[in-house]
Amino acid sequence: MLSTAKRVGNRIIGNPEQTVTTISTETYLKGIQVVKDPRHEAVKYLTSLFPIFGWITRYNLGWLTGDLIAGLTVGMVLVPQGMSYAILASLPAQYGLYSSFVGVLIYCFFATSKDVSIGPVAVMSQTVAQIIIAVDAKYPHKWAGPLIATTLAFVCGFIVLGIGLLRIGWIVEFIPVPVISGFMTGSAINIVAGQVPALMGITGFSTRAATYEVIINTLKGLPRAKLDAAWGLTGLFSLYAIRIICNQLSKRYPRRARLFFFISITRNAFVVIVLTLASWLYCRHRKTASGNYPIAILKTVPSGFQNVGAPVIDGELVKALGPHIPVATIILLLEHIAIARSFGRVNGYKINPNQELIAIGITNTLGTIFHAYPATGSFSRSALKSSSGVRTPLAGIFTAIVVLVALYGLTPAFYWIPNAGLSAVIIHAVADLVASPSQAFSYWRVSPLEFLIWLAAVLVTVFSSIENGIYTSISASVALLLVRIARPRGYFLGKVTLTRNSTESREVFVPLRKDDVTNQYVKVDPPTPGVIVYRFEESYLYPNCAIINSVIVDHVRENMRRGIDFSTIKMADRPWNDPGPTRGNSLSAEAANNEKPALHAIVLDFSGVSQIDTTSVQALVDTRNEVQKWADRPVEFHFATILSPWIRRALVAAGFGIGTPAVELSNEIAPVVSHRGGRRDKLLDDASSVGVEDIEAHSESLPPTSGTVPIVPVETPFFHFDLISAVRAAEAGVEKPRERAKTPSAKSI
Repeated sequence: MLSTAKRVGNRIIGNPEQTVTTISTETYLKGIQVVKDPRHEAVKYLTSLFPIFGWITRYNLGWLTGDLIAGLTVGMVLVPQGMSYAILASLPAQYGLYSSFVGVLIYCFFATSKDVSIGPVAVMSQTVAQIIIAVDAKYPHKWAGPLIATTLAFVCGFIVLGIGLLRIGWIVEFIPVPVISGFMTGSAINIVAGQVPALMGITGFSTRAATYEVIINTLKGLPRAKLDAAWGLTGLFSLYAIRIICNQLSKRYPRRARLFFFISITRNAFVVIVLTLASWLYCRHRKTASGNYPIAILKTVPSGFQNVGAPVIDGELVKALGPHIPVATIILLLEHIAIARSFGRVNGYKINPNQELIAIGITNTLGTIFHAYPATGSFSRSALKSSSGVRTPLAGIFTAIVVLVALYGLTPAFYWIPNAGLSAVIIHAVADLVASPSQAFSYWRVSPLEFLIWLAAVLVTVFSSIENGIYTSISASVALLLVRIARPRGYFLGKVTLTRNSTESREVFVPLRKDDVTNQYVKVDPPTPGVIVYRFEESYLYPNCAIINSVIVDHVRENMRRGIDFSTIKMADRPWNDPGPTRGNSLSAEAANNEKPALHAIVLDFSGVSQIDTTSVQALVDTRNEVQKWADRPVEFHFATILSPWIRRALVAAGFGIGTPAVELSNEIAPVVSHRGGRRDKLLDDASSVGVEDIEAHSESLPPTSGTVPIVPVETPFFHFDLISAVRAAEAGVEKPRERAKTPSAKSI
């Protein structure tokens, strides 16, 4: 009764009674790892959130020395940069120190990169400034700038933290390198253009406008340059002069290279100190009645942390920030992951992107307790940290101590820091983010389309905004990805015989088109007439299956003989969409058709196919039906190098791979691990005694771990291990051309 019910059920769903052995859903489910000890896995997951536990027990004096030097070095750069970037973000200078302290302190507990330094960065600061302006324009004077920035940090940090905890950090992979480089280059140009007026003391226009407008207004305002230019230009020149001189001296005196390196990295602090001292000497007795000075200076910076406590999150403010949250989040995670991967690759370790997102998320979320604004990885400080010999992420604690000392002990001296000097620091740091001509040219050489995306990111950022530049470049990259999937490359292949030492030779398959062969003078022989070989270069999925279907069918119609003689079919009986040749040219068309070979087999190279779906399998069935209708005979479909058992299962379900080929070839067999002893040896010896050809007959009695077995299951003779064996099997079944009568038939006459 049960067997009858099963038989009826199989008939209803169309499951054949005699099926080919393929991978089953049960096999897949058995392969899924089941958590045997949930408590242990939970503890393991929680421990993985704190990578510091993996190396802190091995911390030693040698690591401490490297971390101390690197931490102090980065701290001396971070203090002036942090204040500069806060001003760039339209915030008071102390907020840059808040973000600097929280970033380097919290990150070290969650980091998987020893080189990355977290804190205020130029691109994020510029974005924060634009968001503050946009929110204030829509809701005038409703929220203060620091509150907007702090709320933005909390929301973006929470989103990034969620992405990391859910382990979906792979979404970052959809943003390619040219996009990152493009918007970073455009943003750097945007920032430099906005800081030049402050460097020169030029006022009277908005530096937050589009970059080209700022450049034009700056050029117009050059005659209005003030005394600030003396501090700004001197500081900028000194920063570059110290770096260039130290680099040259390091090359000339390599034994003193370490000394010159540390002199070079202190240039930010040194220049700011000298400019501050000059500002104090010049301005201290020149205060006007209105409380201003001849040059713009930083003035009062509050000492220590102000109003530390739980952040105040206004729901209405979060709603107002809604349109700007995506771009801020993208910058937050994208810049950091790119920097972390870059230094991991250079220094020989691998980062965990999800854990890095967790670190960024926690840093920004907890940073709001100290009223910090969004912080992420800094390329310049990370490079400095790496060059200083950092050994572990613990160096961030020493950097935090430097920031803390500056915040509590040096704020009175910050009063006299000239704004033009801070602009010089920003320009000097950001200019290195601009892609070099050689880097841009490398994009062109590798992929001209991606170069155009890079160029679009730069131009849109310069002529519009950072936000539009990011959206434009990401959208273009996704569109390019979809086009590459939907319009895949594929080639009809021919044979080339390679020889070595005039004795060894082998056949390889290359595209028939001459421009697709490495050497254009190589002779490419087409397959045996009646055989077509086609190679996929993408997965065979629903976006591209229709195009591949058209390519194969069109090739068959153009190059293979039509099996139906239309001259014997009345016009009324011909299909409306394929009427065939007219009476006037039927003779010439029939003669041309008879010159073409009869289609026997199509060989599909699946070595580039990793995925297949229902729509593409149906398209392949349609392809088979169309070519068989054209040839008016059965056509064999051979498949080479099927990568996945699920692809094999899908093809078998559609009726491919099974059946009886025109010519039976001997199966290729391969040895397996043998286990000697007892019944195994006897069965193996029995199988060997009857010959290699009869091993298949003993396959059911042979143990699966002894002797030899076919490398491809014999029940699917149209599936082949490699392309050569597939083509040989297809060519073996080609009929010899029959002699056709050259005289026209009486009916034709």
